[in-house]
Amino acid sequence: MRLTNFTDYTLRALIYLGLHQNEDRLVTIGDIATAYGISENHLMKIVHHLGKQGFIETTRGKGGGMKLALAPEQINLGDIVRGTEEDLAIVACFQKNGPPCPIESVCVLEGVLGRAMQAFFNEIDGHTLADLLKPRNKLLNAFQTKTA
Repeated sequence: MRLTNFTDYTLRALIYLGLHQNEDRLVTIGDIATAYGISENHLMKIVHHLGKQGFIETTRGKGGGMKLALAPEQINLGDIVRGTEEDLAIVACFQKNGPPCPIESVCVLEGVLGRAMQAFFNEIDGHTLADLLKPRNKLLNAFQTKTA
């Protein structure tokens, strides 16, 4: 299983916003793009999505930017991944209208992969953005090292 870049960048953006949530100024798309070396165009779509989902608040215009709309403890990682991944079917037989499979009635693989997917979500459902922010000083130092 591989998460899309959209999900990866969404999680990274939330980490950056969480690290800078108590600053006097709002975070900009440019700040996040520079910090991670990510395209601003990709981030614009992510910011729009996060705003629609209620995870961030945005302000337009001079001095505008974004901030978390919720405390990091209220942002569940499983909710983020489910909201950003369009297709969680890791094999064709998991797709609603996938191609027919000749061994579907006796296949053990579907159950194995289904349990593996459930284990993945059980793990990430048990974590919030706050968990990703715990090595706060190390994360902040990593950004400073990158820009130096």
